[in-house]
Amino acid sequence: MTIHVSNQTSQQLYIDGCWVSPIIAASLPVVNPASEEVVAQVASGSAEDVDRAVAAARAAFAGWSATPAASRALVLGKIHELILERKEQLAQALSLEMGAAIGFARAMQVPLAAEHVRVARDLLSSYRFQTVEGGTAIQREPIGVCGLITPWNWPLYQITAKVAPAIAAGCTVVLKPSELSPLSALLFAQLVHDAGLPPGVFNLVNGSGAQVGAAMAAHPDIDMISITGSNRAGALVAQAAAPTVKRVTQELGGKSPNVLLPDADFAKAVPLGVMSAFRNVGQSCSAPTRMIVPKNRLAEVEALAAATANALIVGDPQSEETQLGPIANEAQFNRVQAMIQAGLDEGAKLVCGGPGRVLGFDKGFYTRPTVFSEVNSAMRIAQEEIFGPVLCIIAYETVDEAVAIANDTVYGLGAHVQGHDLTQARAVASRIRAGQVHLNYPAWNPMAPFGGYKRSGNGREYGVQGFEEYLETKAIIGFGE
Repeated sequence: MTIHVSNQTSQQLYIDGCWVSPIIAASLPVVNPASEEVVAQVASGSAEDVDRAVAAARAAFAGWSATPAASRALVLGKIHELILERKEQLAQALSLEMGAAIGFARAMQVPLAAEHVRVARDLLSSYRFQTVEGGTAIQREPIGVCGLITPWNWPLYQITAKVAPAIAAGCTVVLKPSELSPLSALLFAQLVHDAGLPPGVFNLVNGSGAQVGAAMAAHPDIDMISITGSNRAGALVAQAAAPTVKRVTQELGGKSPNVLLPDADFAKAVPLGVMSAFRNVGQSCSAPTRMIVPKNRLAEVEALAAATANALIVGDPQSEETQLGPIANEAQFNRVQAMIQAGLDEGAKLVCGGPGRVLGFDKGFYTRPTVFSEVNSAMRIAQEEIFGPVLCIIAYETVDEAVAIANDTVYGLGAHVQGHDLTQARAVASRIRAGQVHLNYPAWNPMAPFGGYKRSGNGREYGVQGFEEYLETKAIIGFGE
């Protein structure tokens, strides 16, 4: 089965190396957020389909886990090649299903997804699955069948961040992509099939969280669940998984701070901070949406932030000039609008943007890039994840106060620190309670572990640490030197 962007309709699931119809015929619409029109119908699976997929993954586990690492690396290499070969088809699917600007999909969404596969492949040539210490062998073995639940905001990127290390480790997987952006996942399933992955190693069951996600979390033959999503979804998955005592890793919400120290280059740091916060239309859990700045520089920061936000080109995601497309779905658009109104109601200073659609668009979920200033940590917009192009500027008097503001949320996923004095910037970074801190806007590093403190989740993704989440540890005592 080949899925074309021009005809994104699939009434099938991918189970045990084949495209199959769901046991109970049902479908879910896929809505293009730029037009608000239904552009596809995809199969909606059920608990019975999860049972089929898990059975296939369980049957394939013995053979795949015993496959030499070099052989697994060859298949991953082929998957990597096919992602790059089909990058335009994947980029078009992403733009269609969740409104990513086509230039952003081509430059970021697809290439970064490919990097997760490359990293997993390359790790297999160096990772030591067995070490011997004082006569005891420490053996790392694949955990088993993994249920993977991915979100709608970075659809392909989050799929490869989970699937690639899992199958590299020797696990077999059942994937449930978001029902709101499933088209790129269908293309990925076809790509995996064409790469020659043995039947049952990778399975895809589309469907809702209530039907498919819940069945996966509770399934006794799934050994591990990895979910990227909202805090609510993460908590429900953990609760459903608890009776079977399976491993649960969660990458959940964030409210990441961006601390601009007094010696930062504000002319550079503020525009880059706005662009980082609004990347992917602000729909990134690690987006630095709280810009924490010296009080005596507040007017300067406001002017720089407004100039940057107002210059952004928001529009048709198929246009080469567009920088920000629409919000990915109606529910999220309504959430962003409600939070912008909450900022106004709580007395935050509106620097630019505001409620309502972008001028000239009466259709599509286009949101005005919005900057608030004079925000304090008691406000909802400073505490709750908005997941849209909304930036909060918060002023501080001392560096100690800046750190306290940075840590004053229930989240701890990402953070940024800007400053000329690296010693001070590093010291501030060490005091921020977050799983990943960026100093002076460094290049993305696919080997850097990613995950959260506090309510941002448990476990890590990317690089060696992300790979090891899919491994169990066995000690063989008396093994000998």
